[in-house]
Amino acid sequence: MIYPCLMTDELDLEHFRGRLLARRDELQALQSMSSGSRDAVELDQTSVGRVSRIDAIQQQQMALASQRQREEELVRIDAALQRIEDGSYGECLICEEPIAIKRLEFDPAIATCVTCAAQRSR
Repeated sequence: MIYPCLMTDELDLEHFRGRLLARRDELQALQSMSSGSRDAVELDQTSVGRVSRIDAIQQQQMALASQRQREEELVRIDAALQRIEDGSYGECLICEEPIAIKRLEFDPAIATCVTCAAQRSR
């Protein structure tokens, strides 16, 4: 299947920069709001029952997993912003071919074309 590609100079870099910055701000706000849910769970069974404690531990683990995902996405966003600055945004990091505009619209932080991404997942 052939995907429509645009050269980097045809990309609206300000559009993508704005989307990346907005997503970064959103992720940073989520990190601030969820910091309490990652705190250690109190083990005192007089104040928290066994089932409640297990639920609290499970929620803490889910919050930690979400935190890791946000951190990974922030790294990808920062890398994409750096590619905008150095002029390589929209270019596949593996084959150096242009990334389809629809792919960038779906995920502005994406770093590979669909062909290279498919080959890496095999």
